[in-house]
Amino acid sequence: MAQILVVGPHPDDQELGMGGTIAKFVEQGHDVLLLDMTSGEPTPHGTPELRAKEASVAAEILGVQRTTVNLPNRYVEHSIPARHAVASVIREHQADIIFAPYFEDAHPDHVATTRIVEDARFDAKLTKIDLAGEPIYPKWFFYYYCTHLRIIPNPSFLLDTTGFAKKKREAIVAYETQFVIPEHNRSIVKWVEAQDSYFGGRMRTETAEPFYSREPLGLDGIHGLV
Repeated sequence: MAQILVVGPHPDDQELGMGGTIAKFVEQGHDVLLLDMTSGEPTPHGTPELRAKEASVAAEILGVQRTTVNLPNRYVEHSIPARHAVASVIREHQADIIFAPYFEDAHPDHVATTRIVEDARFDAKLTKIDLAGEPIYPKWFFYYYCTHLRIIPNPSFLLDTTGFAKKKREAIVAYETQFVIPEHNRSIVKWVEAQDSYFGGRMRTETAEPFYSREPLGLDGIHGLV
């Protein structure tokens, strides 16, 4: 069983980018924790209370726990305190695998979040530092796609999410203030589903989600390849 931490700038980013993979990890018995950097508010139709309730419902659908470091939405900045807050979560969860947003993005919160988490991975291993939890250096760091850029993902690998598309959709639309009430955002759900179908087609499965790695992946044979 792996200890997996999935970090999102705002509640709903993890669900949009890798909701199917999260659900699959849970079914496989892994311990998955979602970390929200902010409340995600203010937004046109939301409030902190509503967004927190939606995030809780989405987490329940996926079968995971979630927590937050409660940085101010739209004001996320790379700083030592932010790094240490995330490093404490890494240590308390004893995460050996971390997922964070892809590092190229138009949203400053997304870019800052990823930079914070990258550095927090290093901070989490330090022994002479005042942080919660026991030191650990997560072995793997992967990037998922939840970008505000019109880019086509060029992933390092794909994860088969066949059988988990329905649960992913349910987790996304649990955020009614983001993807149900505002009509112009309803299409986001459709193109996320279209992307998952496309990447599934690349590996001859129903659906798949794309991921990127800056570090080489280690394989002990070809039996894991599909």
